[in-house]
Amino acid sequence: MSRARTVLVIGGGAAGSAVTVLLRRAGLTVDLIEAKDDWNATAGSGITLQGNALRVLRELGVWDRVRESGFAFGSVGITTPDGTVLHEARDLRTGGDDLPATFGMQRPQLQRILIDAVRAAGASVRLGTTAEILGQDAHGVSLRFSDGNEGRYDLVIAADGLGSTTRAAIGITAKPEPTGMAIWRIAAPRPAGVTRTDLAYGGPAYIAGYCPTSDTTLYAYVVEANRDRASIPPQTYADEMRRLTRHYGGFWPEINAHITDPAKVNYTWFDRMLVEGSWHRGRVVLVGDAAHCCPPTLAQGAALSLEDAWVLTQLLTGADTWDDALFQAYYERRIARVRPVVEASVQLGQWQLDGVRDADVPGLMGRTMTMLRDLP
Repeated sequence: MSRARTVLVIGGGAAGSAVTVLLRRAGLTVDLIEAKDDWNATAGSGITLQGNALRVLRELGVWDRVRESGFAFGSVGITTPDGTVLHEARDLRTGGDDLPATFGMQRPQLQRILIDAVRAAGASVRLGTTAEILGQDAHGVSLRFSDGNEGRYDLVIAADGLGSTTRAAIGITAKPEPTGMAIWRIAAPRPAGVTRTDLAYGGPAYIAGYCPTSDTTLYAYVVEANRDRASIPPQTYADEMRRLTRHYGGFWPEINAHITDPAKVNYTWFDRMLVEGSWHRGRVVLVGDAAHCCPPTLAQGAALSLEDAWVLTQLLTGADTWDDALFQAYYERRIARVRPVVEASVQLGQWQLDGVRDADVPGLMGRTMTMLRDLP
């Protein structure tokens, strides 16, 4: 290689941060730009990470910090709305026997750990910055940045999320579509008896659940049919969430007592999207939510994004030539894994929407999660 290759990463979430760290470790020159001034360091409530996500976090060198910041467990409970446990299912160790099956943590804490890793890797970071592609050829991409600067890179990695403007700019027309469900989330103190995720199906909502995120915290969520967000005043978010969750028993009364601040409640629609055919145009390639998204019914959104970063980095650092064949190989390797996860995640929600009582939920979840034990 006659010179160090240069890469621009657009977006500093899980996928963008992971690919930046891995490429820097391989000696490439990497610039990362992020549209948000605060690098999304405080956004979100909690996140559930399966073993295949933890496997990539270990590759990034952050697993020790992650482990100290969250809560590991190995099963999920299925309950009635009144809190009666009907079934406890053991979670598969999709990251291998030396990693927890499932891990909960506060999403801002994970983001701060990834931010620190990017900084430590020596990447150049510019916050509050976006980019416009001016043109590209067989050797690179020219861009203009919102701060007035211009640059040229051998490769641009679009990790700018579900609403990726880069995806649209390179002519990929896929857009996220709502599935018909929406989720209310909040971080709250953890009742001492909550040591795993419990899910209640039925009641006034489709799903009510929670996940421990540390020795003292959890995040709780409730899923209903989506509504026009503009019709829900933000100052009523806590009231709206409590209206649904107050009908659930078990640990819910203790959790409900802390659903008081509307600013701490997050309301989001479930979306689905899968870019088909290829995830690149020339020297611009998509990773993470810019290429695919699915409802959180299998807790695989962040895991798939992290895996994208890992696989793309392996291919880039192992090749002398960056060409269409390499980027198509990345797509083919990932689509075989991503498509069944997206489809299963959507199907699990659709069964709830349709009120299907005899749906093979355990079978679909088991088959999909078993597939994820293999390396991506």
